[in-house]
Amino acid sequence: MDRKELETLIAKCALGDRAAFDALYAATSSKLFGIVLRILKTRAEAEEVLQEVYVKIWQKSDRYAAGGFSPMTWVITIARNAAIDALRRRKGGAEALSETVINTVPDAGPGPEVLAVQAGERARLMGCMSELEPDRAEAVQAAYLEGDSYADLAERYDVSINTMRTWLRRSLLKLRECLSR
Repeated sequence: MDRKELETLIAKCALGDRAAFDALYAATSSKLFGIVLRILKTRAEAEEVLQEVYVKIWQKSDRYAAGGFSPMTWVITIARNAAIDALRRRKGGAEALSETVINTVPDAGPGPEVLAVQAGERARLMGCMSELEPDRAEAVQAAYLEGDSYADLAERYDVSINTMRTWLRRSLLKLRECLSR
């Protein structure tokens, strides 16, 4: 689905259109689930957080500004932040489900075709990541894939939080430029 279609669906969600919300869910849920699962590492918790994500999307759809961030960036940011919040709650609270329980859940993951496409995209992304300075690439991975906060990263690399934000912003711009080639 292209940017315009997603923006239209989000705008319709803001007006309370449930059919548009269903279409938005169908178009974005697998990507958002992958992001949340990558951060949380447990399928059950990722599914729960994904439900919270879509409640937030429904409630905040009137705040999306068409023409600003891409709609996928907007929903991914909501998902990533919700997953990081859940991760922080977990670290300070209850233990995660045991491996035995997790392994009894049937795998509803992507099929071979989707995995092949994702492998190609991953290889392309990793090629672009290799163009970044090593510490910048590590910081991007830690922030956006592992859920580390700016403060954690600033402390790890012994820089100020503002410097870390600048590193990440510039690195993302370089990645976007590389991926658009």
